[in-house]
Amino acid sequence: MRKSFAVIIILILAAILATIWTFLSDVILKKTHPLPYAETVKNYSTVYAVPEEIIYAVINTESSFKSDAVSNKGAVGLMQIMPETFDWLCSKNSEENAEKELLYNPEVNIKYGTYFLSLLYSEYGVWETVYAAYNAGMNTVNKWLSDPKYNDNGKLVNIPYPETAKYVEKVSKNAAIYKKLYFSDEKTESENIEQSVNSAAFGASSSAN
Repeated sequence: MRKSFAVIIILILAAILATIWTFLSDVILKKTHPLPYAETVKNYSTVYAVPEEIIYAVINTESSFKSDAVSNKGAVGLMQIMPETFDWLCSKNSEENAEKELLYNPEVNIKYGTYFLSLLYSEYGVWETVYAAYNAGMNTVNKWLSDPKYNDNGKLVNIPYPETAKYVEKVSKNAAIYKKLYFSDEKTESENIEQSVNSAAFGASSSAN
């Protein structure tokens, strides 16, 4: 009886500690992975069939949500779009006004950044390859994919540019974090732990009786 009771107490304490740790970890991650521009992201996620977690991951990686960000190469805004890329996207989308200043507008930047991601996904069908093309350009990625050293059954591997390889890894990691925090239908780790502990406690209680 005492042994079973002790097991229950230990399991409960373990569950409490695990839940607290998971909660604190999620609080910290939500600080570094926020959800600004939620309505805009949700809207263009639907329009262009790009998962929200991927849009947020690209914004987080590219600009840390700074709408006035400009890279040393001239990429502009939240999703760091090059003016010439913006001009090309506008022409494909039948938009006549492709002034660079529009890229500082969060809605415009998110719209065309998401549109670009959708075009890249239509071209490559693998998100990691999409991230590589977003960073290094389609011509570069197409050149890599034509080389067996970098193409594994249609999947881009052994990316030769360290910057692009690191970029792909970072966006993939951020997308996974965003999905876990906000867009996953699966149970959280704390919920799984709680269910396991409750089952174990029930079993120990039944044995004691």
